[in-house]
Amino acid sequence: MTITESERVAATRHVTVLADRCAGCQECVIRCPSGALSMEPASWTAQADDAACVGCRQCERTCPFSAIVVEGPLALATRVDPPVRHPVELVADVAETRQGYATWDEAIAEASRCLACPDPTCVRGCPAHNDIPAFVAAVRARDLEGAHAILRRTTVLPDVCSRVCNQAAQCEGSCTWSLAGGEPVAIGRLERFIADQVAVPAPEVAEPLETALSVGIVGSGPAAIGAAYELLAGGARVTVYERDERPGGLLVWGIPDFTLPDEVARRPWDDLVAAGVDLRLSTSVEPGDLDQLLEVHDALVMAHGAGQAMRLSVPGADLAGVGTATGFLQGAKAALDPGGDPAAFRASLGIAPGRGRRVLVLGAGNTAMDVARLARRLGLEATCVDWLDERFALARPDELAEARAEGVDVRFTRTLTSLEGFDGRVVRAVLSHTTQRDRTSTPVVSPDALDVVAVDLVVMAMGYRIEEGLRARVPQTPIAKRHRGFAPGRWSASGILANPASAACFAQPVGALALDREVGLWESAMPRRERLWAAGDALTGPSTVVEAMAQGRRAARAVLDARPSRTGRAPEESAAPRVLVAYASAGGTTARLAEVVGDELRRSGATVSVLPVERVDALALAQADALVLGTWVEGLVVARVRAARAMRDFVDRLPWQGGRPVALFTTYGVNPRSAPAELAHLVEARGGTVVASVAFGPGDRAEDARIRPTKPEAFAHRVAAQVLAPGARASVA
Repeated sequence: MTITESERVAATRHVTVLADRCAGCQECVIRCPSGALSMEPASWTAQADDAACVGCRQCERTCPFSAIVVEGPLALATRVDPPVRHPVELVADVAETRQGYATWDEAIAEASRCLACPDPTCVRGCPAHNDIPAFVAAVRARDLEGAHAILRRTTVLPDVCSRVCNQAAQCEGSCTWSLAGGEPVAIGRLERFIADQVAVPAPEVAEPLETALSVGIVGSGPAAIGAAYELLAGGARVTVYERDERPGGLLVWGIPDFTLPDEVARRPWDDLVAAGVDLRLSTSVEPGDLDQLLEVHDALVMAHGAGQAMRLSVPGADLAGVGTATGFLQGAKAALDPGGDPAAFRASLGIAPGRGRRVLVLGAGNTAMDVARLARRLGLEATCVDWLDERFALARPDELAEARAEGVDVRFTRTLTSLEGFDGRVVRAVLSHTTQRDRTSTPVVSPDALDVVAVDLVVMAMGYRIEEGLRARVPQTPIAKRHRGFAPGRWSASGILANPASAACFAQPVGALALDREVGLWESAMPRRERLWAAGDALTGPSTVVEAMAQGRRAARAVLDARPSRTGRAPEESAAPRVLVAYASAGGTTARLAEVVGDELRRSGATVSVLPVERVDALALAQADALVLGTWVEGLVVARVRAARAMRDFVDRLPWQGGRPVALFTTYGVNPRSAPAELAHLVEARGGTVVASVAFGPGDRAEDARIRPTKPEAFAHRVAAQVLAPGARASVA
């Protein structure tokens, strides 16, 4: 009998179950995608079938007791990747460089590599939480209509995101094959194949009623696109205010055609306008206009992006020939369009025929790569410098490789110290060397090592920030997109936090990155002030296209759910106010009191959810008209007495509350001291309006004279009077 090579390799895979550690929890059995694990009935420990194991190591990552060890290679077919298109003649060539799958055979071969994991980490890694295993399965079944239906649940930009997403740091980096050290499924190319073969479906439109919400959207980038799609489907009347002559924001002026063709970038707004969106171009919204717009619309979604280019303040920065990425990208794209005039654009930059052609680009992120690659297509030499270490660079690694293949000189651990000029125009740049220890540390500038570079043009492409005027009118923006506290159990249990991505995905910390992105989704569901939401770059500062789109959809769903009303709009039948009672309980006393408070609020006419803080998610928070937070008091009276750590962490992670009413109760054994006041301060720091605060001690009596003695029922009645009466929500916001 002849043994094939694949059988020989498979025979080297072995799963060891450490019986003394196995607790019989079945986590490994539930999550194994190949059915290689089961439970041994006599000892109730896991047992493995080596022949069925594919080596993905899901069991290793998800076992809470480290009771499983997998040895041997991955049963992983070679990834199907079309080659990158490198133009023979680069100048003026803006055709797409990254190719999609050309045939069904290629797409199905790649789709067949997917394990259809029971708890797919790729979905957590995707900022929009696309159901990746489902649409990949639809490709295998040659069901493109079904694949589009699956994608439409979570994204309205599959044709765009599949081209511009950094999949290595998102879905593909989070693929179970990547977490096991191998090459992930080409999720982005499969998503693009779906959109390339069958047009993205038109927006769903519900017929607006006379009492339909009127919603204004400021800006027209990815966040605005996501919000507009969702609002149309919810029956709202949508008006979009865009200051430029074309809609799309960064998609149309900031991403070159060789990455995102213009017809793909235009598609969303062509569809939205055809579906009934009132798009008002060349209409600038100034900070002082927001109050007037709130008189016209029931709600505003601020999706104006981060349009202010960042500039380095160094000697010589005011010389002629020093500009920003915005102007260069807009001019270069127009010059390279059919009918454009590259020579005239070069002349406008001060670059005369036959003379200097050296462009220095400050930065090495995605924007800088776009500037440099467009410069090469204009016949210029391009050098990018960035003070980060290349290991921690912000650019897509594949994009960085493509730029270098096109002749861009990219130098990391360099930062601009000064610019020197002649006759008022820049001619030299002085660069200092830097060192960086790790991803989170700030580079350190060396005072001795210097490079002097001759330049004819300097483009500052270090990124963008929110314009100060609008930022000041949208409270608490930009938010810090950083998850605080412990990771939710369902994230830890999935295994996405256990390993970084594989070398094929450049060892990105995909779990931490994904968890940080969740903060933006949480925050986008909450109003920043009465009847005003924010999403995308306007909320978080510079972010990715898919993050902005997902946040726009989340903000729109929150608007539809809240159904805010401006004065003068036809009244609707009001629904019962919704109250979320969230508690942190150790011995059960606080949990029981939370249920009592919840029951009393229901009797008062509210719709009430009572949940422990660890089970409160973004949806539960966004849907609540008011919060009641209950916690026990920990610590010693002779030392520090505070609200329980679980409650403090919960409040610290809350999105901005935008004035929402919050009632507080604490339970204690001896004396709460300042714990209630400190908890109230934490809530107010997150934008909540504290409308009631009490402490329940033994026998429901407060021993601190400053705290009014009360019982849970009476407390619930006070809360009801504050937040359930007509107009109460508006009065405290």
